[in-house]
Amino acid sequence: MNPHDELKSLVELFPSVSPLIERAEHVPSAMTPEPYKSLLAHNHHMTVAMESFHKSPVDVRVLAKRLEGDLYSRKIVLLKQGTDQVVQFGIVRFDLKTVSERVREEILHEQTPLGRILIQHNVFLHIDLGAILRITAGPGLSDALQMPVHGQTYGRLATIFCDGRPAVDLLEISAPLE
Repeated sequence: MNPHDELKSLVELFPSVSPLIERAEHVPSAMTPEPYKSLLAHNHHMTVAMESFHKSPVDVRVLAKRLEGDLYSRKIVLLKQGTDQVVQFGIVRFDLKTVSERVREEILHEQTPLGRILIQHNVFLHIDLGAILRITAGPGLSDALQMPVHGQTYGRLATIFCDGRPAVDLLEISAPLE
């Protein structure tokens, strides 16, 4: 996977007048600073990583969505449960043919973070970390993550495999951390 091509394909799912990202640079995992390295450079669900890091369950807020046949995409933020504190921005492209009807319905209900749904339904999966990115926020990301325009944070590109088949392409960007 070329990280810049994958990033572009996910961002273009939700075109906007104001750019989401001003600049993105691929950073080797070994060169990623803490605490971002621990938060992003792993093969686990970001829902779990965010909840552990922020010591709070997270809620999902869907900002935009698309459903084209079995291909479901959504642009989201994760918030510390019961607050308006954004901890993560994400774009997800999910091939719903790879999960049961029950899991599909819960995903489309849009009330629960994706990672939590897959864990609760014991969906057998493998998460392949594609790339760590140092991201300079454009106006779109600045608004979503409640951070300054031109501010920097880190994110990752990953693919979730369900039952051995690629099912989900992810862009997951952490809110800036101390």
